[in-house]
Amino acid sequence: MNTRFRRNEARKPVDNEVGHGVRTSPRSWISRSRVAGGALAAVVLISATACGGQSAASIGASLSSGSASATATPTPTPTAPASSACLTENATEKYAPKIFICTKTDAGKLTWLEQSESKRITEARAAAAAKAAAEKAAAEKAAAEKAAADKAAQDAAAKAAAEQAAAEAARQEAVAAEAARQQQAAAAAAAAAAAAAQAQVPVRPAAPAAPAGCDTNYSGACVPIASDVDCAGGSGNGPAYVSGPVRVVGSDIYGLDRDGDGVGCEG
Repeated sequence: MNTRFRRNEARKPVDNEVGHGVRTSPRSWISRSRVAGGALAAVVLISATACGGQSAASIGASLSSGSASATATPTPTPTAPASSACLTENATEKYAPKIFICTKTDAGKLTWLEQSESKRITEARAAAAAKAAAEKAAAEKAAAEKAAADKAAQDAAAKAAAEQAAAEAARQEAVAAEAARQQQAAAAAAAAAAAAAQAQVPVRPAAPAAPAGCDTNYSGACVPIASDVDCAGGSGNGPAYVSGPVRVVGSDIYGLDRDGDGVGCEG
C-alpha cells in the first residue's frame, strides 16, 4: 500500500461531520436551517407568553404567514390579452383581476384598453360628439333664423315697393284727372267768354235788298241813285225825291236824316 495515498485519505473531510470548516451536503444544511428556525420560533413564543405579550397562536400564525409569503410565487401583473385579437368594438376580455374592452382610439385603431381607460376615452369621444352636435344644431338654428329674417326683410321691401308703386300710380291718375278738369274748365270759360262777347255786339238787321236803281245806303223806301235826293214835300230842290220815312243803313250821303236818329224823311 502506498503511504502517500493514505496520508491524503486521512486529510479528506468526512461528509457527515460538522464544525471547523468541514463541508456538508445541501440537504443536511436545509434540515439544520429548518431546525434552527423552529427553535428560534419556540424561543420567541415562550418569551412572548412569559412577558404577557401576544398569544402563542397569533405569533405562530404570524411566523407561518411570513414564511409562506417569503416562499410563495408572486402573482403576475395583468396585461392586455395578447391571445385575442381586438376586432370588434366594445368586445370584452376578462384577464383577472382586470377587464379589457376593445376600444377605438382617436386615431381610429381598435386596441385592448383597461375598462377605466376605455370608459374615459369613450366618454370623452361622446362628449366631443355631443358638443359638435350642439354646435351644429346652434349653427343650423342661427342660419334658419337669419334666412327667416332675410325673407321677412325681402317681403317687407317688396310690400313697400308695391305700395309705393300704387301710390305713384294713384298720384299720376289724380294729376291726369286734374289736368282734364282744368282743360274742361278752360274750354267752358272760353265758350262762356265767346258767348258773352257775342252777346255784347249789337245785331243790326240786314238791309233788304234794294231794287235796281235804289241806293243801298238806305232801306224802307227806294232812294234813287242821283246826284242829289231830297225828301218829297220838303224844301229840297232835287233833282230826285223820296217819300219817307227811310232808314239809314249805310252812309247818309244825301243828308236825309237831319236829326241823326237813323231815320230820314220822317214827315
